Amino acid sequence: MDTPLARELADLSARRRTLEEVALEFDGSQTRVLTISNQKGGVGKTTTAVNVASALAHLGAKVLVIDLDPQGNASTALGIPHSAEVTSIYDVLINDVPLADIVQSSPESENLFCAPSTIHLAGAEIELVAQVAREHRLGRALDAYLTAHPMDFVIIDCPPSLGLLTINAFTAASEVFIPIQCEYYALEGLSQLLGSIQMIQKHLNPKLHLSTILLTMYDGRTRLAQQVADEVRGHFPEQVLHTVIPRSVRVSEAPSFGQTVIEYDGNSAGAVAYREAAVEIAQRTAARTSSTQSKEN
Repeated sequence: MDTPLARELADLSARRRTLEEVALEFDGSQTRVLTISNQKGGVGKTTTAVNVASALAHLGAKVLVIDLDPQGNASTALGIPHSAEVTSIYDVLINDVPLADIVQSSPESENLFCAPSTIHLAGAEIELVAQVAREHRLGRALDAYLTAHPMDFVIIDCPPSLGLLTINAFTAASEVFIPIQCEYYALEGLSQLLGSIQMIQKHLNPKLHLSTILLTMYDGRTRLAQQVADEVRGHFPEQVLHTVIPRSVRVSEAPSFGQTVIEYDGNSAGAVAYREAAVEIAQRTAARTSSTQSKEN
């Protein structure tokens, strides 16, 4: 029957078939380090971090997720223990523990790894103030780790603030990945975040740039969602992914089972959207590589 529901199901089936035909190669020769940041809470930041990471891992990429949020939600979603007794990213930042000593493998994929967060990280903002080279501690630990453990992607999940933890993430990364909720206040505070990125570029990390924006919690039934999407695309035409992430019950349910939606229900609308976003991100890597090779030739 030609009904809206039937058309939606047919479209979802076609998108699943397209994803099954995607073939990408990863060799670990170059690592993209993306910081997922937005000081506005509730925009799907951690959800985006873990689901994009899982989708990339299922495509064959080796992915490390660094959970830099004291709430530890990314660790939970990836099935990683992060009780107070677990050695965590806190110990890397404050006690100079090597990153390799805390990284755990996620049960979702042999290609997916996580540096967990614990409640101790809540006090790290204050403790970092007295540390030597406090803005670069994560970056140095990550560089040492990648020398011995090549990764295709490192995804850093930040707390919803612009404190020292987020600054550490900015100095460790080369790319900023911003999830934006398709709601009325979507762009509120974004100028402050962009200003912070420019300050980091100028004083701490000239390689840092805004590379990716993903529209989340999209409700195609409302005119507001389309207006927000059009406005964001108008401001950032190169950075916004074509894929949008719809509101999805499955995406919300998955963390309660210690899973990403990719593992929990990989054929649901939310999972398909995150898988498509991961393909877009990976294809940008391929395009960048081919462009670099052509310039060298």
